[in-house]
Amino acid sequence: MNLLQRPLWRFWDESLSAQSRSALESFAADDTLCHSVGLLGSPPTLRTWVHRQTVVLGIQDHRLPFVEEGMEYLRTQGFTPIVRNSGGLAVVLDEGVLNLSLVFSEEEQGIDIPAGYEAMVDFVRLMLPEVADDIEAYEIVGSYCPGDYDLSIRGKKFAGISQRRIRKGIAVQIYLCVEGSGSERAEMIRVFYEQALQGEETKFTYPQIRPEVMASLAELTGLPLTVQELVIRSYQVLHAIADDVRLQSLSESELELYHGYLTRVVERNHKMLTN
Repeated sequence: MNLLQRPLWRFWDESLSAQSRSALESFAADDTLCHSVGLLGSPPTLRTWVHRQTVVLGIQDHRLPFVEEGMEYLRTQGFTPIVRNSGGLAVVLDEGVLNLSLVFSEEEQGIDIPAGYEAMVDFVRLMLPEVADDIEAYEIVGSYCPGDYDLSIRGKKFAGISQRRIRKGIAVQIYLCVEGSGSERAEMIRVFYEQALQGEETKFTYPQIRPEVMASLAELTGLPLTVQELVIRSYQVLHAIADDVRLQSLSESELELYHGYLTRVVERNHKMLTN
């Protein structure tokens, strides 16, 4: 089954409205969509979101021996550190980074982990036809938050993909470095790990960041790409693959779910940052 080919898609654009809010709210929003879409209370959904000056840490980052010093460094750079409710490692969010969440249901048929990743890779290639054949998916060693489904062009990473599964719902999430300098973002994360490790041996192997292996889509393509243009392209892709696209934020029943998930996310983040 082609995960993207559905008769009806839902589109929720928060690329502007979420910027003034904490990224924790986006994780609660995706958990809510997982719950709603998973139980077939909503069609498959694409959510676009952008947050200002935030570094999202993973659970392993929280265990760094000098994580407080690392987070203080991020604050001096004007970035707010938070800890997300899923795996992975540190990533940078700012106005030049577009996040997409594709949310599917397993209620009628199981979706294995690789299938979720492949659906997002296909979606990004549909958004970027000019360079679709140049986009590769494999781990870029030296990047921040490395993984098997790093997206790159000519060996330089511009995106990373993760998955969140709740009940019967699956949120496949990607950050796309669209504008600005990919290597400058990577340099900040390199110094974060330097400050948070301070040469100590750890059981977990943290990435040795090499800023030169990361770049933005604008840098890699030479095209005047912007976050807002890619939001429009994402909407156009949905129209190309679906019979109908419904523009919809959270319903009243989903809002009730959202407040519960937000409370959990905020409490968990507070616990992580104060322990």
